[in-house]
Amino acid sequence: MIINTGQRTDIPAFYAQWFANRLKEGFVCVRNPYNPNQVSRYRLDPAVVDVIGFCTKNPAPMFPYMELLKDYGQYWFVTITPYGRDIEPNVPDKHQLIEDFKTLSGIVGIHSIGWRFDPVFISKRYGEDYHISAFAQIAAALEGYTETAVISFIDLYPKVRRNFPEVQEVTKEQRLRLGKEFIRIASEHGMTVKPCAEGEELAPYGADCSGCMRIRDYEKAIGMHLNAPKRKGARAECACYLSCDIGAYNTCRHLCRYCYANAEASEVVAQSRLHDPASPFLIGNYMDGDIIHDVPQKSWIDAQISLMDYTEQ
Repeated sequence: MIINTGQRTDIPAFYAQWFANRLKEGFVCVRNPYNPNQVSRYRLDPAVVDVIGFCTKNPAPMFPYMELLKDYGQYWFVTITPYGRDIEPNVPDKHQLIEDFKTLSGIVGIHSIGWRFDPVFISKRYGEDYHISAFAQIAAALEGYTETAVISFIDLYPKVRRNFPEVQEVTKEQRLRLGKEFIRIASEHGMTVKPCAEGEELAPYGADCSGCMRIRDYEKAIGMHLNAPKRKGARAECACYLSCDIGAYNTCRHLCRYCYANAEASEVVAQSRLHDPASPFLIGNYMDGDIIHDVPQKSWIDAQISLMDYTEQ
């Protein structure tokens, strides 16, 4: 099976010690965000967890604990965007992130790491030329360290409009102009552009619009075939295979203005005070009335298809 860590928060950046403790103890508890007394308990054991998926803006805090992950398959997305502190107040220096990306790529391998350049929005400071120049610089720096560049254009969810009221929708004309340039630049540096939940409009120009995190991406990362049960994407326009996320909403302290997972900064601060690195839960601990459900887990690796068989497909 696959465990995901990055749909609700950034665990490597802010909760690396907690996650290391979970790996050592061999299980993690996750509250249902819509019914808090419903708790899913997952085993963290490479016998049943084939891949752990990460999505982070800062992988470095996990580096001291990578030995705990060595028996698990891994796939990492590292987001490196062109924005300053006015948009991403707590994201580390981008030059350092590039170096950390290279370090991580050396640990997990080029097939187990992708670069995310998203979300893209247009403003007076961050115009089209700025994005193209920044994308080119980052792509050049990451050449040889990944084969994947994921892009997306900002979605104006209600919480985004509330926290970032001046942001504007990116027009189709802007998406096409930027997308074409991103595809051209990425190709020059050995990368394929994968638009995230952006439909098929960039496919004619060379983008892979089939999804940015599919089962075959996990399979390529681990060199094994997975007999994964069918699941729908997180959104109607999303083709990615996302499930079993162990994070919690309103806990990411990057506090990016475009964030889809945080409601308000004050709530993030309040939630963060409840974090205990020794707890089975990311936030808080067991509560009266909790109903614990041990999630059935098994490996999805198809032992009938060898590594050689898979890599030749």
